[in-house]
Amino acid sequence: MAPASDATGADAPLLPPHHHHEVGRPRKPASVAGAVFNVSTSIIGAGIMSIPATLKVLGVVPAFVMIVLIAVVVDVSVEFLLRFTYSGESRTYAALMRESFGRLGSVAVQICVMITNLGCLIMYLIIIGDVLSGTGPDHLGVLQEWFGTHWWNLRAVALVFVVVFVMLPLVLFRRVESLWLSSAVSVFLAIVFVGICSVMAITALVKGETRTPRIVPQLDNGVSFFNLFTAIPVIVTAFTFHFNVHAIGVELGKPEEMITAVKISLVLCAGIYFAIGIFGYLLFGESTMDDILVNFDQSTSSSGISSLLNDIVRLSYALHLMLVFPLLNFSLRTNIDEFLFANKKPILALNNKRFVVLTLALLVLAYVLAIVIPSIWYLFQFMGSTSAVCLAFIFPGAVVLRDKHGISTGKDRIIAGIMIILAVITSTIAISTNIYKMVV
Repeated sequence: MAPASDATGADAPLLPPHHHHEVGRPRKPASVAGAVFNVSTSIIGAGIMSIPATLKVLGVVPAFVMIVLIAVVVDVSVEFLLRFTYSGESRTYAALMRESFGRLGSVAVQICVMITNLGCLIMYLIIIGDVLSGTGPDHLGVLQEWFGTHWWNLRAVALVFVVVFVMLPLVLFRRVESLWLSSAVSVFLAIVFVGICSVMAITALVKGETRTPRIVPQLDNGVSFFNLFTAIPVIVTAFTFHFNVHAIGVELGKPEEMITAVKISLVLCAGIYFAIGIFGYLLFGESTMDDILVNFDQSTSSSGISSLLNDIVRLSYALHLMLVFPLLNFSLRTNIDEFLFANKKPILALNNKRFVVLTLALLVLAYVLAIVIPSIWYLFQFMGSTSAVCLAFIFPGAVVLRDKHGISTGKDRIIAGIMIILAVITSTIAISTNIYKMVV
């Protein structure tokens, strides 16, 4: 079913068959391979760095079970979104929620996308800044280790260079499919990151230098038990890509191909997550940090890792995040446009002034907040317990239970109900535990 002719918002960047800069040249259709790369890149962002810490908290076996379980539930929730989307006239997440719950539903989705994506973009810039310029005299960045501390490799200056010369050209693309190549490179860099860690862990294992991993969680008291729930939002956030499902799926054109692309991507990403989790945990054991990149800092690494490998690991991951940035910015920009200019014509992709102003404003905002905000961990847990869990589980489940088009089966309703209940319970416990820890 084709998108409505007057579609706006998240459909805006999905250019019509003949773009005004390409008169007479049909748009090249999106491919399943391109969709796999874009979905995988949407999934593998900052979450990969925190997976080893979740293994430290949960233990190897429970963490593996949680990664597989969340991947399966995410697959089900995406299938729900696509099935109900193509049963109606909506072609965006917000429009789908508007069909089911009116204006309140669409606003809820838009706010959650804004919180989740802007938070992730800020986190990406913070991490890139940590890699390039460090976090202080005790944790130097790669540029400072190589050249010493100068004005041009300070955090604010280094991030300006990255934003202007790397990210700006990528965020100016007006179609998701145009980002398939940068997404492919991003996925490759994530695999390189995992590959290096695996080689290092296996080498350390042969030499008898690895730490013994905890198979099951260590429960000393009630607080330790509730701490298990703080790790779950991290995995949820790591698998949340629902804000890009419609943008990628509509360009692909066939819902069954999008479902195939999602399944391939989830298997690939789950494998990458568990691999980096187990190898990172083997390398650093109980000293595994919330951000595993800190473990590769030369000043804190005690595993005999060479300087060259330290730098390769950190730089490959930083470059990976630079290439993930445009995809999250894409859906953030379109949801803000849909929120602020719901009935504005022409669509965003064809309105140069609105497109450029909104793009530059978001880049500047993310940059400023990345300089102001010093840490990412609580931001990560907050998103995983609130906006991300709404986008991934609560909203898709609510659409199924509302059943505006009368297509839900009894099995669908049971799964949707369980999905919502578990999401609310785990998020409530995670938020309460974090508040308790901050107060105490």
